[in-house]
Amino acid sequence: MVVQTGGSTNIIIRLETDKDKISFGQIVTAIGDAGGEIAALDVSRAGKQKTLHDLTVTIDPAFSERVVSRLRNMDGVRVVNVSDQTLLLHLGGKIEVHSKLRIKNRDDLSRVYTPGVARVSMAIHEDPSRAYSLTIKRNMIAVVSDGTAVLGLGNIGPLAAMPVMEGKAMLFKQLADVDAFPICLDTQNTEEIVETIKRIAPAFGGINLEDISSPRCFEIERRLIEDLDIPVFHDDQHGTAVVLLAGLYNAVKLVGKRLEDCKIVLCGVGAAGTACTKILLSAGASNIIGVDRAGALVKGQHSDNEAWAWCAEHTNPNRETGSLSDVIQGADIFIGVSGPGILKSQDVRKMAADPIVFAMANPNPEIMPEEVEGIVRVMATGRSDYPNQINNVLCFPGLFRGVLDCRASRVTESMKLAAAKAIAAVVSEEELNENYIIPSLFNQRVVEQVRQAVIDAAYEAKVARRRDIRAGEFASETETGNGGS
Repeated sequence: MVVQTGGSTNIIIRLETDKDKISFGQIVTAIGDAGGEIAALDVSRAGKQKTLHDLTVTIDPAFSERVVSRLRNMDGVRVVNVSDQTLLLHLGGKIEVHSKLRIKNRDDLSRVYTPGVARVSMAIHEDPSRAYSLTIKRNMIAVVSDGTAVLGLGNIGPLAAMPVMEGKAMLFKQLADVDAFPICLDTQNTEEIVETIKRIAPAFGGINLEDISSPRCFEIERRLIEDLDIPVFHDDQHGTAVVLLAGLYNAVKLVGKRLEDCKIVLCGVGAAGTACTKILLSAGASNIIGVDRAGALVKGQHSDNEAWAWCAEHTNPNRETGSLSDVIQGADIFIGVSGPGILKSQDVRKMAADPIVFAMANPNPEIMPEEVEGIVRVMATGRSDYPNQINNVLCFPGLFRGVLDCRASRVTESMKLAAAKAIAAVVSEEELNENYIIPSLFNQRVVEQVRQAVIDAAYEAKVARRRDIRAGEFASETETGNGGS
């Protein structure tokens, strides 16, 4: 089966053509028939008989081999080289380390390194909290994965996970000026992962767990939260949950309902599904029915799956049984974090008036928006080519910016709820409509509003360790010259 890696890309095909054997029109037709479109043409070398072309072709990555194969089989065409612009962007990796200071002379060297640096080391030894002001710890996040659940690709290992973690680090820096470094571990042993992260934690101000398979991710996160004094956040769980809730706040407002009164059917009780369920309960929802492969989860059922057992115990107050198609009758909201094609249009027709559907499986949702056009009132997916994209990028940059700035020891449920409300509030009453319930990933107000909401919630929860920066009581490290508090 071809794994859909999402979106289109540009490939550059260098080919030599013989004008007596083939016309350029035939090449254009062949590329189009194979699913590509020529975006640009450059002639590298021209001769009376043969011409060397560089063709930039826009295509779905799944069909690029088909285009190249079609060209190779044409008489009068020789494919010289093929390069993928996405792969070219990754040459040498996407991130690098830069020094904040330039060493210009021996005096500079003696201050940033030996012997002067010894004074800094002893200052931290005497007061470990000064590591936050005198090292990179105050603005550095570890993005940690074991490569077991990478995107929709599954267990592809730590090396193959690196490009994804590098991309995450880029987003941290560009959107929130948070320094982040990818740590991809060559182990899938829970004990080894926990111990490794604990041992590297002194260098970081927070831990972002990423693409670690369920159910191991639950124990890993729980134990790290218990053992470390810095925030630990599994973004696949909680980032998804925060942005989902933000979208639902605006969706129910739009249709004139209250979240507390809604019947919610959630399909896919894994890492993200469990976190979504928990944050919905915290937000006041009470009638949530979790559905997985065996159907509706009901209290009293035995399950060896930790997530299923928890969901059965804490949801489905009316003990509804049966398949997804059975329990969706009269539902106000459907949430999908499962797989493609799970939801049918006839199921959506069974829902209550003004149904809300969040089909978030990627890259192919539980139901395509065009299948329920005119039936659904509000539709959201995880895709960027449809309105209302539910994307973790709306959450994690601002959330970590906030926890770093107030030096929170952990991320509480109240901080997640505050982040969701902040994201939802970016969409004004005038802007709110069926195709705009969640702000754009590039809306510059999102990070700052999430940051401020998280900081406020951290102080309220008494997990912020920096003097209250909201009241302007904290002097910056530059102003004090001694590292502040």
